[in-house]
Amino acid sequence: MNRPRETPYRDELLADRSVHRRYEDGREEWRRRDGGTTVHWYDNQGGSGTDELLGQRIIKRRYADGTVTYGRDIGYGRTVWGQGETVMVNRTSFGGRMGVLLGGLGLAALAVTAAQYPPVSLSPEEEEELRQQAQSSSSGGSDGGGGDSGGDSDTGGTGDTGGDSGDGGDWDSGDGWNSDDGGGWSDDDFG
Repeated sequence: MNRPRETPYRDELLADRSVHRRYEDGREEWRRRDGGTTVHWYDNQGGSGTDELLGQRIIKRRYADGTVTYGRDIGYGRTVWGQGETVMVNRTSFGGRMGVLLGGLGLAALAVTAAQYPPVSLSPEEEEELRQQAQSSSSGGSDGGGGDSGGDSDTGGTGDTGGDSGDGGDWDSGDGWNSDDGGGWSDDDFG
């Protein structure tokens, strides 16, 4: 098992329905959902890009320069990035509070296993297959294996570089970003 570095964050819903994310390491990110499974973001370190929720709770982060990295929502407000080097912990909602409790017990980071790591890379065909899984999952089908830790599972997700973040979780959890109503805010909006 890998003992990753944890980076907690909190989200604030703004009047324009965008989100201001504050990481405890001083990074800040402004996020806006496009109404689908993609979030556009920019940060206080000059970074920008998109986060896309794929199937199996995988988050694809594409930077403005074209660089791509992947994260995975592992439940309880946690998103693991890379090969377990970093876990983002959402302290905004229930999942985040559970993450704090687990962290207080020393279990939040400890519970990350190689089976929970996101892929290092995906081919365009593999990404498309995961998109199809996510689409069928949102219409009531199975996500093909990522598992669901419950209706209010939010995730945190950013990697080591400035402002990385990924989110996952149940998009139709009733607390915000609902793909059926064209988008909105959810505590579990891409880590």
